[in-house]
Amino acid sequence: MNKKTFGASTFVFPQPIFLVGVNIEGKPNFMTVAWGGMACGAPPMLTAAIRHQRYTMKGIKSGGSFSVNIPDEELVKEADLCGIVSGANADKVSACNFDIFYGKLESAPLIRQCPVNLECKVVHILDLGSHALVVGSIEETHVSESCLTDGNPDIAKIKPLLYSRGVAPLYYAFGSSVGEAFHIGNELRK
Repeated sequence: MNKKTFGASTFVFPQPIFLVGVNIEGKPNFMTVAWGGMACGAPPMLTAAIRHQRYTMKGIKSGGSFSVNIPDEELVKEADLCGIVSGANADKVSACNFDIFYGKLESAPLIRQCPVNLECKVVHILDLGSHALVVGSIEETHVSESCLTDGNPDIAKIKPLLYSRGVAPLYYAFGSSVGEAFHIGNELRK
């Protein structure tokens, strides 16, 4: 298979969509983050890469906590708006008609419409260049009961929203399973 080189790039396909929530001056605010993911299993931690000048960074630095809300495909317009409008200039909670609640941390706003919500404490903020990598310890996880199967989160019911760029920047819905993890690879053992 022939390959074309692109130099140093950010081509990771697809990327999960996070709606990162903070309180700024007593008001909840959310921004869309596509550069994020799991960082550690024990203790559970995640990362979110955010440009230094973003309004949300003000809340992360001052509050010491944040939320990660996983939108489903039904929230594509809301997720896009939260990425193209600054909370310094608009009330995104009102524009998106988000139903806000607070959990264990009492300082990280959560979006009830999102099927998965994670409450995080800031552990590190690493200056990497154009972005800061925010590392958060997951203190509590909320999953909508309608997205559970046998008491466990079911990705087919969560229907997470995904982002990909390349030919065009687009949002995608979760696809179908192609194999059982930690099992299908055994077919290649000799």
